[in-house]
Amino acid sequence: MTNILPLIKLAHIINPVKAKMGSDLFYCQPITFASMANAKSFATSNIDIQFYATCFPDEVVLVPDYFTLLSPLEQSIQSAFSDYSLPQLPFIADILGKMKEVEADFIIYSNADIALMPYFYDTIAWHISKGHDAISINRRRLSHAYFNERALPTLYSDIGLSHPGFDCFIFKKELLNQFLLDRLCIGIPFVEVALLHNMAAFSSNPLYLTKEHLTFHIGAEVMPMRNKSLYKYNRNLFFKSIYPVLKPLLSLNKLPYYALPVHKRAIKWALNPSLFTLNYLRLEGLNMFQKLKYVLDELRWRILES
Repeated sequence: MTNILPLIKLAHIINPVKAKMGSDLFYCQPITFASMANAKSFATSNIDIQFYATCFPDEVVLVPDYFTLLSPLEQSIQSAFSDYSLPQLPFIADILGKMKEVEADFIIYSNADIALMPYFYDTIAWHISKGHDAISINRRRLSHAYFNERALPTLYSDIGLSHPGFDCFIFKKELLNQFLLDRLCIGIPFVEVALLHNMAAFSSNPLYLTKEHLTFHIGAEVMPMRNKSLYKYNRNLFFKSIYPVLKPLLSLNKLPYYALPVHKRAIKWALNPSLFTLNYLRLEGLNMFQKLKYVLDELRWRILES
């Protein structure tokens, strides 16, 4: 007898961008849209999948007709810097805040250049049915050889290379009310770091899929060139306004690599740019102290019992 999963309502939101003609994003975005449509068609009938988009008014024309267009974005990083030579990058809190307008069990957020494998939504629903209230997925990196949505079958077959970054997030809608995101702008490092640490702080049973072939990005670079001013802006905002509040809420068993042996866990933490070695050492120390305390307490009770 086949096990049928309960109906799950997934709301997937992206932020379509008016990309410069000839840029990677210019070619990647249509591939992302097509891959989402394919994945929805592939999904089983017990998953209710809805696509949503929010963008600036001049980008509405980019939204496919099978997406529900939410209210437009009004602020960008330009308002934080008062420098209109900067790109029109929105704040992640504004994008995710639009999801309060929709009905869903779980929210999915991914960048406009992150494409999906056909079995993406079925896999997510399976993990949700196992009790996970937050999931993060690392993408696979593909070469620049394919820049056309008609090449999707070839893209699907390319296993690509792993990527250390966390860039697709699925979480229970109620968690959104607890997330601390301040005015972090997308397209710059530390948005993904903030989402990851919010999930670790507020979810009950997070899952980190770091090697699975579920999403892909065309382009093999890991840490591309970035705007130094915007990088500094996001970094300062995270470490001054967000991380100090989240830090006391973090525990080792809700962070990536927890299931690994301690020496492998230490190496992964030290090498991953989205995680912080000092915090790992602090949490590892607390973990070891708790284990030692348990052993000493048990010895104490045995002595009292004899």
